[in-house]
Amino acid sequence: MSMGPSKERGAGPQGADLDAIVAIDFHTHVHRSVSGAGSGAEDLAAMASYFKADARAYDVEQLAAYYRERSMMAVVFTVDTYAATGHDPVPSGEEIAEVAARNADVVIPFASVDPARGRAGVHLARRLIEEHGIAGFKFHPSLQGFYPNDRAAYPLYEVLAEHGVPALFHTGQTGVGSGLRGGGGVRLKYSNPMYLDDVAVDFPDMPIVLAHPSFPWQEEALAVALHKPQVYIDLSGWSPKYFPPLLVQYANTLLKDKMLFGTDFPMLTPERWMADLEKTEIRDEVKPGIFKHNAARLLQLG
Repeated sequence: MSMGPSKERGAGPQGADLDAIVAIDFHTHVHRSVSGAGSGAEDLAAMASYFKADARAYDVEQLAAYYRERSMMAVVFTVDTYAATGHDPVPSGEEIAEVAARNADVVIPFASVDPARGRAGVHLARRLIEEHGIAGFKFHPSLQGFYPNDRAAYPLYEVLAEHGVPALFHTGQTGVGSGLRGGGGVRLKYSNPMYLDDVAVDFPDMPIVLAHPSFPWQEEALAVALHKPQVYIDLSGWSPKYFPPLLVQYANTLLKDKMLFGTDFPMLTPERWMADLEKTEIRDEVKPGIFKHNAARLLQLG
């Protein structure tokens, strides 16, 4: 297990003018290849119903144009559910990286590797970082069907820790499978953020981001982020007006430097998220950190 200091940083995005950027959205999804191929149509429809959104499937070029119009950067990814579906993600991590390189002023490329891929997944992750400049990885324990602290996933984390790139984990309930028979086979139990406490202990040099307000485990998420220096929380997937009071309290105080703006786009738009934030008691003085500075520091931008 790799638990020493990170040796090398992933290439990450180049060419961004941070002074001109309004915000960094730490959580956006693409569901289509630039070739037109798509994936997860049933899941996308279920999520659109869950969020009461008219969500469309974006490719990376389209998403880049959308965020450029708003003077924002976006962390972009898809989810690899190879074990459950037998299919590779669309778009691939290589495609995301390639298109991101052409849109480096706004796109921060993340990839996703299902831990069930085993040794092949470990080699893939290394190649995506070293040859394609992938800046981080997205994991969805409920869709990928694994506990984050399962030692079978540790060789994959070792690659991320070696390069110092963030691991972004879905936590809490998910809109994927919501309303489908048997929840579409999605098991919520895997996404309790407390399992990531073990990962944070065993990989202290791998930045970890807990995605979303972690209903019904919000206190667990706050505890882990408060206790472990490299653990952050992205605030995506919920309208801020529904944030629980305890989350708002910690965002204003002890965790103000570890909260990240995120939408879950295209399910939530940046405009809606920002407008709804004004309906909360999040203090004005902490908003610049949430919108941009915390993510820029985490991603070592600038």
